[in-house]
Amino acid sequence: MGKLLRVNLTEETVSDEDLFDIFPPTTLRKYVGCFGLGLKLLYDKLPLGVHPTDPENLLIFMTGPLTGIPRVPAPNNATIATLNADTEFTAGRSHSHGFWAPNLKFAGYDGIVIEGASEKPVYLWIHNGKAEIRDAEKFWGKDTHETEDLIKEDVGEPKASVAAIGPAGENLCAGALIENDKHHSFSHSGVGTVMGSKKLKAITVYGTGKVPVVDEAKLKEATEKWRADLFKSDVAKGLAKGGIPRDEYHYAKGMSITSAKNFLEVSPPEWGVGMSTHKITPRACFACPIACSYEVEITSGPYKGYVATPAGGGENLEGAASISGVYESGAVFYLVDLCDRLGFESSTTGCTIALAIECYEKGLLTKEDTEGIELRWGDAKLVERMLRMAATKEGKLGKLLALGPKKAAEFIGGDAPKFAVHIKGSGMNLHDWRATMGIMLGQFVGGGSGWPAPAADAWATEPDVGFPEYQDPINPRIKPEAVAKTWPKKYWDDCNGTCWFATWGVPGVLTYSAQAVSAVTGWDFTREEALTVGERVVNLERVFNIRRGLTPADDYEVSPRLVEDPPSGKAKGKPMAPYIKGMVMQVYRLMGWDEKTGKPWRSTLRRLGLEDVIRDIWS
Repeated sequence: MGKLLRVNLTEETVSDEDLFDIFPPTTLRKYVGCFGLGLKLLYDKLPLGVHPTDPENLLIFMTGPLTGIPRVPAPNNATIATLNADTEFTAGRSHSHGFWAPNLKFAGYDGIVIEGASEKPVYLWIHNGKAEIRDAEKFWGKDTHETEDLIKEDVGEPKASVAAIGPAGENLCAGALIENDKHHSFSHSGVGTVMGSKKLKAITVYGTGKVPVVDEAKLKEATEKWRADLFKSDVAKGLAKGGIPRDEYHYAKGMSITSAKNFLEVSPPEWGVGMSTHKITPRACFACPIACSYEVEITSGPYKGYVATPAGGGENLEGAASISGVYESGAVFYLVDLCDRLGFESSTTGCTIALAIECYEKGLLTKEDTEGIELRWGDAKLVERMLRMAATKEGKLGKLLALGPKKAAEFIGGDAPKFAVHIKGSGMNLHDWRATMGIMLGQFVGGGSGWPAPAADAWATEPDVGFPEYQDPINPRIKPEAVAKTWPKKYWDDCNGTCWFATWGVPGVLTYSAQAVSAVTGWDFTREEALTVGERVVNLERVFNIRRGLTPADDYEVSPRLVEDPPSGKAKGKPMAPYIKGMVMQVYRLMGWDEKTGKPWRSTLRRLGLEDVIRDIWS
C-alpha cells in the first residue's frame, strides 16, 4: 500500500510516512514484511536501556505483501514487533489473524508504528487513509469483547475490526494479549502489557481499498497450485472446520503432549472427552479455506447455554484449563473465553495459576499467602476466580499471579523455580513438548515469543526443507539439525503475510509463496531467497537479543520441569536434561554461531547481508 502510520501518543499526533522512504527497495526485499520488517525497524529505532513499559518502547504492527489478497490461502497475518514485556530483554514477536490485518491494508496502510504514552485512555480509529486518536475513558475497564462491540458503535461501522486489550493489559499483568475479531489475538511477548502501558485501549481499522498486484496471472498460477496442495498438510487437515474440538484431542493425547497439572500429568484420558458434543460452528478468517477457529455453544454441564469464541489451536485450551487440572469440556470452553475477554494469553497466566496450586499443595504457599483461599487442582470456579484476581491484581494472590510463572516462582522461593513452566520468563507455546524434543529445543533457543523452529516431531512434517516424514520425536541426536533447518522456513512464513497454518507442512509451499510474493511485488523471488530471508531474520533477532543481555545459559539453563522425566507417556524414562546443553551447542554450530557467546559469527552475518550489525556485537 506504500504507507505506514506513525502515532506518537505522548504528543497526541498521527502522521503518514512513505513506506519506501523508511524501507528502500533493497531493504524491503531483504525483510519482505510482517516480522521481518517489524524487527528491522525495531532494531534500528529502539535504543538500548529501555524497559518494555517505558514510553520509548515501540509497538510496531506490520503486514506482509500477501496480506489482504483473497486469492492467496489465509492472507490475514499481521505481526507485532516490540520489546518483549514478559522476558524484558528479547524481541517480542506476536501474530494475529481474522480480519484486522486485511482491514488495515484496505484502509491504506502496511503498518503502524506507535511510540510514547498517553496520559489518559485512548483508542485509534483508522479508516480509508485517515487516522485519529479518540478518547477511550468510557471503555477502560471493559473486557475485550465488550470493547469491540462498544467501539464499533462509537465509530458507526459494524464491519470494522477492533484489536483491544482487557483488564490484564490495563493493569500491566504478565501475559497480557491484544484480542481482535473476538476469535483472535496477538498473544505472547506481553504485547497487551506494552499497549496498556501506553494507555492505548484499542486500534480499530476499516477500509474499502484493494491491495495492488503486479502480475495477476502469475499470482493465479502460484495460488492454484498452493490451494491444491494445502490439505496435504496434516495441520490443515487436522484443524479444518474447527478440527481441534471435533477431534476431542485424540492426536495430542496419543502423542503424549497434552499438558496437565503443571506437567505433573501427561495427556489424562478424561481430557477432551465430550468436546465434540457441544454445538461447534467453524468461523473462517479472511480468505481462509481451513477455518480452524470456531464458535461453540455449550450444551451440557454447569455452563450450558454459554457461547464461547475460541481461536483454532489447542494451546489456549490447555493454558486455560488442563494445566490447572480442569478437564470438563464445558468448563474448558468457558475458561478459554474468559482468558480472551480478560485479555490474558492463557499459557502465561495458566502456568502461573498451576504453579501456585502446586506450591500450595507442597506447602510453599500457605493460606496466609492466599488470604484464606484454598488452592486445588481441577476446580473451574477457583481458576475463574484466580484469573479475575490476576487481571485486577486483587489481593496478595492476584498480585502474585500477575507476575507470570518465573517471577512468581522467584517470589515464592524454595523449590518453586523448579516447578515453573516458562521459556526465558515468558509463557511457552503450551503443549507438553517433553515427548517431542525437537519442538522443545526450538522453544529453548528462541526468544520466548511463541513458535520459533517447529522441527518435524508432531502436527506436521516440513518436506520443503528435507523432512518429508516425521522424525523419531525422542531421539536427541537428530533434533539440532531439524531445528536449524526448519527455523528459517518458519520465519519466512512469518514474513510474507499468510497464516502459518496455510504454510506449515504444505509440500511445495516455499516455491508457491515465493512465486506469490513475486507476482504481487514484481520481484523475481525464489524459494532459495525466501529461505535466506528467514535465516536473515533469525540472525537479526539473535543479535537484537544478545545486545540486550542474552547468553547461551539462557538457552540451556531452562526450567527443570521442562526437561525432567515425564511421569507417563511416550517419553517416560527418556528425560531431555542430560542432552540439553549439547543439543543447544549443536544448533549453534549449524546456525554459524559462536558456542561460547551464542553470537552469530562475522562470516554468518556477512553471508546474510547483515554487515551493518557486526560492530554491534563484535568489537
